[in-house]
Amino acid sequence: MLTSSHPTSFMLPDLVAHCTFPLSYHPNGDDIAQQSVAWLDSNCPDLALKQRRALRGLQAGELTAYCYNTTSSERLRVVSDFMNYLFHLDNISDGMMTRETDVLSDVVMNALWFSDHYRPTHGPGKEQSDEELNPGKLARDFWARCIPDAGPGVQARFKETLELFFEAVNIQARARDDGIIPDLESYIDVRRDTSGCKPCWALIEYALDIDLPDYVVEHPIIESLNQGTNDLVTWSNDIFSYNVEQSRGDTHNMIVILMKYHGHDLQSAIDYVGNLCAQTIDAFNENKSRLPSWGAEVDEMVGRYLKGLQDWIVGSLHWSFMTHRYFGANGAEVKQHRLVKLLPREQ
Repeated sequence: MLTSSHPTSFMLPDLVAHCTFPLSYHPNGDDIAQQSVAWLDSNCPDLALKQRRALRGLQAGELTAYCYNTTSSERLRVVSDFMNYLFHLDNISDGMMTRETDVLSDVVMNALWFSDHYRPTHGPGKEQSDEELNPGKLARDFWARCIPDAGPGVQARFKETLELFFEAVNIQARARDDGIIPDLESYIDVRRDTSGCKPCWALIEYALDIDLPDYVVEHPIIESLNQGTNDLVTWSNDIFSYNVEQSRGDTHNMIVILMKYHGHDLQSAIDYVGNLCAQTIDAFNENKSRLPSWGAEVDEMVGRYLKGLQDWIVGSLHWSFMTHRYFGANGAEVKQHRLVKLLPREQ
């Protein structure tokens, strides 16, 4: 089945079994998911038929229904629209050169800072067209629906972390332009932002109708819980997405780096990342037990927020076998036997 030099398949780690958090799904999740995918589909006239099929096979709304399963239907719709939009940004930025990612970042952040109407900038090197680009229109649409119910801390954290996402996408594009595969430490530093998880953590607060005090958000244990959840979602995604990415020649993946710089073959790299993922779940539980108390009112908010992080951990693991993004229509079968056959390289 496997040889170190020319593998034809690999075995996934059993992360679903290692994660014991309860899996829940929003009662209106399916309906909201359909509304949300229709929103993006109808507002992206330039998408090709293949991209539209991929959008519906993605099931980003179903991921949202797992991860934000206690919110109102109205707020679930806003978060679901962002999730579809975030995957859309990821898809369109994958083939971009550095200059193009700068333009994308500017137009999206413009929409977040000036949510009432489009205000193009005309500064040197930052000139924007008089007609707003489509990614800006989409951002303005969901953000205008989000901010009436989002506290000031939530809004600030969302904008700050989405800016970090674009900065990291720019670094990734520059490395792609130059044909560079970064070392492991540099990769992890950038990947924690290219994942797009951090703005999703701000939306946990929005979904739960809370606005955590800065002294809570900045507490080292809360920061560790946030980062641990990000690492689990991100590194497990590197495992699940590896097959499709290697077929396209994409190198922004921890498994590629482990094989290039650390002497791993494919299976040992998969196992190594799987062990890292299991350790993040264990560390998450350990950090939860070390939380201080900030008083009954704040502790109640923190408890709900941590439940939101847990829902992301378990929800993302199960969703990865539902979406067609990684295993096509064979996700349920792969989830059961964990054997992945390598796809041929695209020409």
